[in-house]
Amino acid sequence: MMMEHIHLVPSDDEDLYSGYNEYPSALNTNMFKDDDIIQEALRSSMGRRPPISMKPTTASRLGTSTGFRGSTAMRPYTGSLDGVNRPMTAVRGAGYTSNRVGSGSSQMFDPLNQAASGPAPPLETKKEDTPEEKIKKAERRIMELIEESCFANNSGDMRLALERAKEASTKERSLIRIQDQAGLSETHNLDLTFSVLFNLANQYAANEMFSEALNTFQVITKNRTFSNANRLKLNMGNIYLKLSDYDKAVKMYRMALDQVPTTHKELRIKIMHNIGVLFVKMSQFTEACSSFEYIMQEKPDFHTGLDVIVCYYALGEKEKMKRGFQALVEVPLNIDDEDKYSATSDDPALNLALEAIRNDSLRQLERQMKQNAERSILTAARLIAPVIDDTFSAGYTWCLETLKASSYAFLAAELEINKAVMFLKQKEINQAVDTLKAFEKKTESKIVSSAATNLAFIYFLQGDIEQAKKFSESSRTADGYNAAAFVNLGCCSLAAGDLEKAKDLFLCALENDASCVEALYNLGLANKQLGLHEDALDCFLKLQAIVRHQPEALYQLGHLYQLLGDVDQAVEWFLQLLGIVPTDPGILQKLGEIFDSDNDKQQAYHYHFESYRHYPSNFEVIDWLGSYFIELQVAERAISFFEKASVIQPDEMKWKLLIASCHRRAGNYQQALATYKDIHKQAPENIECLKFLVRLCSDMGLKEAADYGLELKKAEKAKEMRNRVGSGRPGSMRSIGSAQSSRAGSGSGKIVLGSNPGSANVQDFPRGSTPIVEERYSRKSGRELDASYSDPLGPAVERPRTSAGPRQIADDDFGDDELGDDLLPE
Repeated sequence: MMMEHIHLVPSDDEDLYSGYNEYPSALNTNMFKDDDIIQEALRSSMGRRPPISMKPTTASRLGTSTGFRGSTAMRPYTGSLDGVNRPMTAVRGAGYTSNRVGSGSSQMFDPLNQAASGPAPPLETKKEDTPEEKIKKAERRIMELIEESCFANNSGDMRLALERAKEASTKERSLIRIQDQAGLSETHNLDLTFSVLFNLANQYAANEMFSEALNTFQVITKNRTFSNANRLKLNMGNIYLKLSDYDKAVKMYRMALDQVPTTHKELRIKIMHNIGVLFVKMSQFTEACSSFEYIMQEKPDFHTGLDVIVCYYALGEKEKMKRGFQALVEVPLNIDDEDKYSATSDDPALNLALEAIRNDSLRQLERQMKQNAERSILTAARLIAPVIDDTFSAGYTWCLETLKASSYAFLAAELEINKAVMFLKQKEINQAVDTLKAFEKKTESKIVSSAATNLAFIYFLQGDIEQAKKFSESSRTADGYNAAAFVNLGCCSLAAGDLEKAKDLFLCALENDASCVEALYNLGLANKQLGLHEDALDCFLKLQAIVRHQPEALYQLGHLYQLLGDVDQAVEWFLQLLGIVPTDPGILQKLGEIFDSDNDKQQAYHYHFESYRHYPSNFEVIDWLGSYFIELQVAERAISFFEKASVIQPDEMKWKLLIASCHRRAGNYQQALATYKDIHKQAPENIECLKFLVRLCSDMGLKEAADYGLELKKAEKAKEMRNRVGSGRPGSMRSIGSAQSSRAGSGSGKIVLGSNPGSANVQDFPRGSTPIVEERYSRKSGRELDASYSDPLGPAVERPRTSAGPRQIADDDFGDDELGDDLLPE
């Protein structure tokens, strides 16, 4: 087998290249002379070529061409039949020739023999567009303008959208004229007209040009050639609703409802809901109930269920409220269970996919639907519980039993916390505490933490710092991410004087919830008390960015700038505060003091007088105003202010002495003498009064001067004896008086609960925030005033705020359920 693939070397006699010169006979050219067919072809016109005359190029004529040496070298010819030489590269059959034929005339390239017909006619000019083409172009341009208008509306440029809509309407009218002139009116596109008018009406409505929008919609609805045009009555109803013309809006909605077929169930339900809302706005709750009840029968939802309960509440129908609440808790939620997407598999890829599903947009929508459902149910329960039974406690009990029997039993705990809040509003603190303490045995960590937070808040307000600290620790243990628990712990530390620890706890609260305004406010107070004014300023500026126009934050910013010496900034913040609480006498007094220190007496008088006008019992303001007029040497105008103070404090001789002094400065000596005599009758031992009596009587030449002089000597001796006795033994009147004054001064820093005019309260914070202790920064109540009245904008401002439970227990729609509102009498 191996020998088959072995080739032996040929011998020397054999030719290695033999056979290569062999080719088929068809390719042999030696027989062309004897071939008649080929010879006949050569003798035909295809074989004839004109002779080519040698015409040297310019370069050859000048002798500069390479290879041209004056010889007659030319291109080779392929033949010379019939006296015509044909170049090798020419194609005679195509009509080409490089030789002149005849007497000097050049043969032009004319393969089709068209030279006999004369020159070619000129090009025809482009005909004008036909009417059909013009119409099509106009329609395309109108549609482009409509699209541009819609895009501009979507981007927020309403003015440009209206301009494009108007331009489209103008071109559409021009198109109709063109069609009429061309006799093509029957081919008009009605859909295009409808689109133009509908877009124009919408752009009018978007630009709040409601009259023009209504007129355009009426043009559409009155044209019977437009199918389903009456549905646009719904748009007209929306416009009438914006114009607060509720009767016409209801009429339009009902006309639109008549035109919607029964197969379009969703649209009919939405129109019915609009009609029900309009009846609520018109206080026609019976008709509104009819609309909402129809929706609850056809396709119930949480929003409509809450609306119908509100209508029953307005009508005072207790039984219907119960039935409405039962129907509300029976509405299906129709969302997947959260545990379905829990990562329980050992497959990392599957766990990643489940984690992605848990956070996608669809899951976020489902969470929002769940939150809306919970909000509607809890709001309805809080609304009807106090009125469906004899007592609100019994009403809450019925709502709790109904919830526990439904698929929303997990909301019962939050409703019980709300029940505790209602106990607090009713001043039944013990029952509120008992209700909250019942959650200590619950297993849900967030609910336990919420209840403990509320208990800590109550005990802090009652002054039981130890119990407040205990429940704050329990709240933090149950839920380590509860920012309110850290806030309450920080308040306890702040009350105990441990500022550094309080600061750390407030920072922990902000780490868990960066939007916790209570923690941010208290952190600013802690930094302020530590002397870190710059850090405190940063905290309150952040608070101002989160909670705009909060009076307490504005005051702290103004006070901090005042402490830092930036008077201009302080005045600016105080003026912003006055824009929110223009009748606050404390802020007006503060501004008066700032301008007084800046020697701007006119502005200082303005703000002091405004403070006096809103609160005429402030003795500091009265004293300043009286002194201001005395400095201006208009003492008679100061008398009215001192008389006011004398009425408030009739036993205080200081004000009557000032009145007598004003009479004396004004030259009314008889009135001054009478005033001093009244003071002497009320306080016979008043040395200052006796001195003025002696002086006035002496100046006026009265005999009573000697008698008053004797009384003055006796009073001075009695005073000297009292001073000797008081300095010789402890517990003297002086020490007692100093102790009383110190106690009176310490009262300015106490915590005051409840609300008073001119102060900010809990409701100033955004809805959903945790309840806080309000801070009095404006003034004291009337019964706290005494002779040693101090600056009302003093230490009482800097009180910490406590938190009372998580944000989900706040009421977003009905009332204010924050803990601490009117908790204790002042």
